[in-house]
Amino acid sequence: GIGSIWLPPASKAQNGAFSMGYDPTDYFDFGDYNQNGSIETRFGSKTELVNLITKAHTENMKVYADIVINHNSGGQSEANPFTGTNTWTNFTGVASGKFPRNYNDFYKNSYGNNDEGSFEGFPDLCHAAPNVQNWLWLRADGVGKYYKNTMKFDGWRFDYVKGFGAWVVNSWNANVGGFSVGELWDSNVNLLNDWANNANSSVFDFACYYKMNDAFDGNNLALLNDDMMWKRNPYKAVTFVTNHDTDEIYSKLLAYSYILTHEGYPTIFYRDYEEWLDKSKLNNLIWIHNNKATGTTSILYSDNDEYLARRNGYNGNPGLVVYINNSDTWQERWIQTNWANTQIKDFTGNSTWYPTTQADKWVKIQCPPKGYSVWSINQ
Repeated sequence: GIGSIWLPPASKAQNGAFSMGYDPTDYFDFGDYNQNGSIETRFGSKTELVNLITKAHTENMKVYADIVINHNSGGQSEANPFTGTNTWTNFTGVASGKFPRNYNDFYKNSYGNNDEGSFEGFPDLCHAAPNVQNWLWLRADGVGKYYKNTMKFDGWRFDYVKGFGAWVVNSWNANVGGFSVGELWDSNVNLLNDWANNANSSVFDFACYYKMNDAFDGNNLALLNDDMMWKRNPYKAVTFVTNHDTDEIYSKLLAYSYILTHEGYPTIFYRDYEEWLDKSKLNNLIWIHNNKATGTTSILYSDNDEYLARRNGYNGNPGLVVYINNSDTWQERWIQTNWANTQIKDFTGNSTWYPTTQADKWVKIQCPPKGYSVWSINQ
């Protein structure tokens, strides 16, 4: 049921075998050069990476690379005429020999003092510099095209996109292609939507994330009525419950029951799936997402404890009704479906009811405490 996987940054970073990859040094060292104190990266060798990507493709899964191009780390010290000091901006000696760069390619430089943002004092890559554009997305042997055409990555998760203009991701996408999603860590839907449009990219739905946190953990499911990126443009919204940076939502299964029944491109965190939650329940929700969660969304009811929404179906697929209950007791409610005189069932198995909708399409359904049920035609 999983269609794609997002890998951590795959190339050698300053902290070598200990780095998660977000302090990149050499974009072309995938664990095959002896630099920064190790040959392999934290995640292994280039051979292992290639094998993983190949195996994913044989299983009909796409593989997305984590692209960190706001900043670099692990350069050598050099005299910098723009700052009048020494800066750690000399990357002319990277072991791969590819994408050599120096003080001309980092702020401040001849293109200005800074761009939209820097990160924790790391050298801030200047995307206005021709050398940077060439090596990131223009050259056939540059980062983007090498990752796509040689390493066979299918798409990109862009790290910390607040740190540079949306035009950067737009240029990458226009020249390299593939799926893309930006990490714009902000709950403001206008910012998320504007960035997605200007970057011609999907964006993580942090608005949805924070609303779910407030709704499920703050016992006010009516907050799920509020604006979210997926409501503005579901085709550019990547929804999530947890990631490697933030893990605030306590009622995770309720949150997954929300994102896996609603619009947007849902993400499942690996440790949630493999370690922390009930895998069979997640597998069930994934099946529901892939088989029943179609069409537009109509919110049917919400209060502090209860939330009901209908997916209206598409192209012959009947859609669904999702019922989320954050209270401590079973709840039941009359709702209007899109189905007349039709027997429905809860595809999660949490309810054993098999009600039949009335001629006017109304029906009574139920939901377990601190749980969810997902109803569709019994077929």
